[in-house]
Amino acid sequence: MNYWLVKSEPSVWSWDQQVANGKKGEPWTGVRNHSAKLNMMKMKKGDRAFFYHSNEGKEIVGIVEIVREHYPDPTDATGKFVCVDIIAGKPLKKPVTLTAVKGEAALADMELLRLSRLSVQSVTPAQWKHVCKMGGL
Repeated sequence: MNYWLVKSEPSVWSWDQQVANGKKGEPWTGVRNHSAKLNMMKMKKGDRAFFYHSNEGKEIVGIVEIVREHYPDPTDATGKFVCVDIIAGKPLKKPVTLTAVKGEAALADMELLRLSRLSVQSVTPAQWKHVCKMGGL
């Protein structure tokens, strides 16, 4: 299993909306960055991702599961970008803020800190375990 982090502005698509969507799966569309696209192309069904509220909140709030591997993004008229389908897994018992991540030496190499603008990022197994512990899981 691989681990990821996906970012969304809560005013556009929030954790609560993801949860309310249930188990039908939500296409993760609108990604227009080549590196993020390549990350989505590596995602496999069953992989897990942190759900991160960007710009507003700046915190990891939950875990989602990849339920459909990459396919053409229907919102992309150019046909160059892809999306994956995700479902909400579980919320973190305690959101993990960007400030808290910055304060952890074990997370110093996390892409969230190094590639702050990248909307779909990889997370190492050690980083995953550490953030889950910080979030009360």
